[in-house]
Amino acid sequence: MTEKSEAEEPVYVISVAARLLEVHPQTLRLYERLGLMEPARNQRNIRLYSDSDVERVRRIQHLTQDMGVNLAGVEIILDLLDRLEREREQADHRIGDIRRKFREYVARLREETKAEVRRQSRGELALPEATRVRTRAAGTTRSRG
Repeated sequence: MTEKSEAEEPVYVISVAARLLEVHPQTLRLYERLGLMEPARNQRNIRLYSDSDVERVRRIQHLTQDMGVNLAGVEIILDLLDRLEREREQADHRIGDIRRKFREYVARLREETKAEVRRQSRGELALPEATRVRTRAAGTTRSRG
């Protein structure tokens, strides 16, 4: 399980969250019932809201009050935004993997190139392994470039 960020740490009881947002606690309960948010619960089943939850309610308020979106529309928009965020996180993870593999490839190519330079300085000649491409059909190896 991943560690929660400070913004995701549940710290506000419903009355405090409602005051911060200038809404009635019933509004927060309604948003939860509609599935627009899911506050954490403590051992005594008391709702606890995080800064992320508070920001989510502010987004709901903006969509409903400033943009004129009804709660059904808000649900769709929030779902799309949540999915977009998950996709962004997955893409960031994949990009990190690609960067890591690229760094490994470059490091390996450098080492092979250094080894080839040493061989050539001794009068030997061989191509670095990373510059060879295996052709699938013939199963043969040829040099790139």
